[in-house]
Amino acid sequence: MKLKLYNTLSRKKEEFKPIKKGEVGFYGCGPTVYWYQHIGNLRRYVFEDVLYRTLVYNGFKVKHIINVTDVGHLTSDSDDGEDKVEKAAKKEGKTTEEITSHYFDAFQEDLKKINFIQPTKWTWATKHIKEQIALVKKLEEKGFTYKTSDGVYFDTSQLEDYGRLALLDVAGLKAGKRIDMGEKKNKTDFALWKFSTSGGKRQQEWDSPWGVGFPGWHLECSAMSSKYLGEQFDIHTGGIDNMSPHHINEIAQSETAFGKKPWVKYWLHNNHLNLKEGKMSKSSGKIIRLKDLEEKGYTALEFRYFLLTSHYRKRTAFDFKTMDAAKTAYERLRNKISELKDDKKINGKYLEEFEEAVNDDLNTSRALQVLWKMVRDEKTGGQIGAIKKMEEVLGLDLLKKGKKEKIPKKILDLVKEREKARKDKDWGKADEFREEIKKQGWIVGDLTNGKSGVEKLLFHNELGII
Repeated sequence: MKLKLYNTLSRKKEEFKPIKKGEVGFYGCGPTVYWYQHIGNLRRYVFEDVLYRTLVYNGFKVKHIINVTDVGHLTSDSDDGEDKVEKAAKKEGKTTEEITSHYFDAFQEDLKKINFIQPTKWTWATKHIKEQIALVKKLEEKGFTYKTSDGVYFDTSQLEDYGRLALLDVAGLKAGKRIDMGEKKNKTDFALWKFSTSGGKRQQEWDSPWGVGFPGWHLECSAMSSKYLGEQFDIHTGGIDNMSPHHINEIAQSETAFGKKPWVKYWLHNNHLNLKEGKMSKSSGKIIRLKDLEEKGYTALEFRYFLLTSHYRKRTAFDFKTMDAAKTAYERLRNKISELKDDKKINGKYLEEFEEAVNDDLNTSRALQVLWKMVRDEKTGGQIGAIKKMEEVLGLDLLKKGKKEKIPKKILDLVKEREKARKDKDWGKADEFREEIKKQGWIVGDLTNGKSGVEKLLFHNELGII
């Protein structure tokens, strides 16, 4: 069965054919570790995880590299402002190493909860300074750089197709509204190496042939991907917001340095997960973390299920009503599956439909529809065997038996109050307590010994399914 992926470079679905038969070089843009990752960030990693799982499912041997930006990402993507990591270190009174280590560890905890399969290697920008300097030297030797008072820049005017990934209208930019370019020759030129200011020493700075400073944000991905995957590889992923300027600048410097075109064969981008009031971003303060969802009673895998119900290229709005529906559906699906008997067979018909869906540009929404159709089909067999295969891609722990949830103290107190009301024959009060318990997502029943039994509601109250 052919795997088709939507290539941003060509703006169409293409049959996936790796450069080297049977092997895949896969690079993903990773986190800038100056703060916690929010659920909008996590959408990228669920998409990337599904892509990795689908490649492996199709028999490919995958080398998966993800970078960690721990230096050089300024507060403006146009090479202005303060380094985000340095700024966070000053604000929290910590070293940059303490900042990056803490937030990377927190990120890893989230990845574990959403069943993200670890990459072959995490590559840190600060551990690859030598490779980044070497890349700038190569670009300098080819005549594509120039020096200003604040750094070394890449001259984009020498490239006829600069910006093709994002369909960037460079001519329009030149004719557009005037912006302060400083000493830059062109609006689209970008920093390869930034000089430290004379006003004070940075925590993170290195000697270079051009002066003491630090690498530009775009440089690390080209240097590290080429080190571990070669000067030309198969897949590069990232969020849609990485497309411009980050990915177009990666392409510009990499194709110039390595002389291979296309530098990357397939570019895949996931769309945003937005709030109703707009984009989720750290700068705006409008963010929701996985921890926030857990505190509201949702699990990480319910959130993963929520993401899988939308295509990765579709802009998706997050609200708690939709999250409630996903929680209900996920719990109901697990319950339906728990009632199935394992006949040690594999349902080929439904599995083939599932494979067609995921191989059609990772259409997880359609894949879930196939799964639901199968578990509801009472006249078929081999469901458990098929689910085991489907789980290799979905990663939802659908066959894993969950631990019995601990009843919160608040619910136990309400149960005691209800038992007291029943003992006093205050039936109206007892019913009030029952309804309050139900509103909290639990159901109480009367046992033969006069005591009360409490269970978690399988379906969420707002949907009216009890």
